[in-house]
Amino acid sequence: MDPVFAFPLHLPGPGSRQLLRALHGQLRAAILDGRLRPGQRLPSSRAVAQAYAISRNTAVAVYDLLLSEGYLRTRRASGVYVADEQAAAAPAGESERAALAQRHLAARWRDAIDGTAIVGGGVFRLGVPELSLFPFDVWRRLGARALRQFARLPADYAPAQGREALLHAVAQHVAFARAVACRADDLVITSGAQQAFDLLARVLVTPGRTAVAVEEPGYPPLRTAFAAAGATLVPVGVDGEGLQVELLPRDLRVICVTPSHQFPLACAMSARRRAELLQFARSRDAVVIEDDYDGEFRYAERPLDALQTLDRGERVFYVGTFSKSLFPGLRLGYVVAPAWARAALIRAKQASDSHSDVLAQDTLAAFIAEGHLARHVRRMQAVYAQRRVALLHGLQRQFGGLLEPLPSLAGLHLAAGVVAGAAVPAWVTRADGDPARPATLRRFQSEDGGRAGLVFGFGVADAAAIGPALAQLRHAWNG
Repeated sequence: MDPVFAFPLHLPGPGSRQLLRALHGQLRAAILDGRLRPGQRLPSSRAVAQAYAISRNTAVAVYDLLLSEGYLRTRRASGVYVADEQAAAAPAGESERAALAQRHLAARWRDAIDGTAIVGGGVFRLGVPELSLFPFDVWRRLGARALRQFARLPADYAPAQGREALLHAVAQHVAFARAVACRADDLVITSGAQQAFDLLARVLVTPGRTAVAVEEPGYPPLRTAFAAAGATLVPVGVDGEGLQVELLPRDLRVICVTPSHQFPLACAMSARRRAELLQFARSRDAVVIEDDYDGEFRYAERPLDALQTLDRGERVFYVGTFSKSLFPGLRLGYVVAPAWARAALIRAKQASDSHSDVLAQDTLAAFIAEGHLARHVRRMQAVYAQRRVALLHGLQRQFGGLLEPLPSLAGLHLAAGVVAGAAVPAWVTRADGDPARPATLRRFQSEDGGRAGLVFGFGVADAAAIGPALAQLRHAWNG
């Protein structure tokens, strides 16, 4: 079959792992140098696959990547076109009301990146694990060994994707702990989950054009990253089964969820909803960002499968971090990325900070490989389970008839909603919470309304201190 482009393409042979990268790079170069003109319609992915004897999945993946980077655009029932100069502008016909709503959302979450906006709450601080029981002696020994080994290496920058030893260690860890099927090459090491969100936003968002679904209520730092990249944020409600898939607009490109332990409601997405979400992503040509928030610590027999494990269409980006299982100051996380987006993600990482801390990567790789992470998680699982039980008992004793704990079987926090008809003090319904009290549910809502309640972290709340702290809180509630 004759070539479908007016210029030659030089592609590696069938089965080459460089095929996707080569086709993407050459089409991108053709767009940049004008061989593919703005507004020009491209041949269908099926025609490209037939003309160059490649799989249609590869052709679709290349087009998807160019779309996500803003080089292409689609027209309903018409095809794929090279983006023109107006590609980055706001969608035509966008109403003033919609523009004002988007500015309101961006302003609402502008300051959320500040950690104090998340972890306030005195004894019941959110997002913080217990450090007094961490094996710092082991960490120091492994860190010293990593430094000695590093001193013998020639001076050079590390790979942006991550140190090889850590990539292999994390791949084995997520396969064992979360049944996430991945190889070392599928991973990109990041400076915590926050950088993971930032990199994904850079790769997936075209400013002013890309609609991104976020949970309502939801995790403010994730919203901040996508708002900063110019995405149109679309809050979607959450109930006891997780994100309400039936409320998702049809034109979404990106869907962000915390299915293992929703933030802040702490529920888990049901198996039914997980299947519905993946079906929606397939049918609407969307991608899913799965933030495995607090997923390491579970208080049930068996966790539900990760979305990445269930995915068969390379549409899920799985984000993990070691901030809760180890300590926040480590600033190391990772993304399990589909093959079609990995190169773009690595380039974004390279542009952001070149690479994450080398000594921390090498120390963590040894910590995981030698089994210290698994042992620490098992130890802390028992500690956190005791604190969770103490919190549930204390809430029943002090707030029975006022607050109703929401179902939660994982993580380091739980939420409690105000019982219908109960008298509520004004501070419980405010977004700007008192740092000496638990965070309010309103703090994590981008829109007015929603259930009033409080969010209790128990990562640093000693079991013996929970009862007295709740008694003081009840006094403040009455006062």
